[in-house]
Amino acid sequence: MEHPFLEVLDVTRTFVVDEGLITVLDSVCLTVNRGEVVGLVGASGAGKTTLLHSMGGLDRPTSGKVLYDGVDIIGMDETRLARFRSWRIGYVFQAHMLLPEFNAIENVALPAMIAGKSKKEALELAGSLLAKVGLSHRVTHRPGKLSGGEQQRVAIARALVNEPDLMLADEPTGNLDTKTGDEVFDLLMDLNRETGTAFVVVTHNPALMKRMEKVVRIKDGKIVDFSDDMLE
Repeated sequence: MEHPFLEVLDVTRTFVVDEGLITVLDSVCLTVNRGEVVGLVGASGAGKTTLLHSMGGLDRPTSGKVLYDGVDIIGMDETRLARFRSWRIGYVFQAHMLLPEFNAIENVALPAMIAGKSKKEALELAGSLLAKVGLSHRVTHRPGKLSGGEQQRVAIARALVNEPDLMLADEPTGNLDTKTGDEVFDLLMDLNRETGTAFVVVTHNPALMKRMEKVVRIKDGKIVDFSDDMLE
């Protein structure tokens, strides 16, 4: 029997704080199909980023399962999980998190080299991805010499360098002006169509929500609806 591409099953995440135990995620269930674009929306503090981190293996839930093609990544040891993240998942955050001492092509190539590709192969792949995101003329520029939109394009290319099955993007246009944000989102959608990579995108932008195939709303750590109606 074929498994769904990604299943989040009864994921709960609690934290111990001075005041006691707080529940950030409460028995969350979610399915993402291969190649699908899913918007994850909700108020600040609702649990969106924690859910994204749990889906990407950056944070281990207190209980529950995160299944990729039927395999639970939560049960993996750290070495195996790190390898899985490197090859199967790409990450784009609101802050681009580029290394300031490296230029654009070096920033993109680094994860490929960490994953085992030769420097030559990694740089060739990085160059082709930077061309794909419209930055072939900026490959030798360091992040400080790039605009905010250009920095985010480099971050997107970096996230794609190991050809992931899933891209997790946390407010990828949040630090950009409206025009640049729209351009970056257009790029993400073009890449989805070209590569077949699935995307889960956290956003507060109603205009972007309307362009998602599926929108999931989270409130107080629970998924409250698959809110087609909230887009009308």
